[in-house]
Amino acid sequence: MKTRAYVEDLRKKSVEDLNKELVSAKKELFNLRFQNATNQLDNTSRINEVRKNIARIQTIITQNSNK
Repeated sequence: MKTRAYVEDLRKKSVEDLNKELVSAKKELFNLRFQNATNQLDNTSRINEVRKNIARIQTIITQNSNK
């Protein structure tokens, strides 16, 4: 399971690293949306994957801040 390994990797990171990863994912999402709007994006499912990854990162940041 690729997602489970990704989430476990996220849980091992510090909040600072998670914030950096969040910024990176948001930039990637922006670029994907831009490519999609200009009909340059071949794999449109990547947009949903990045959106879910952003939600996963935000969830783990919230969980870490509540501890």
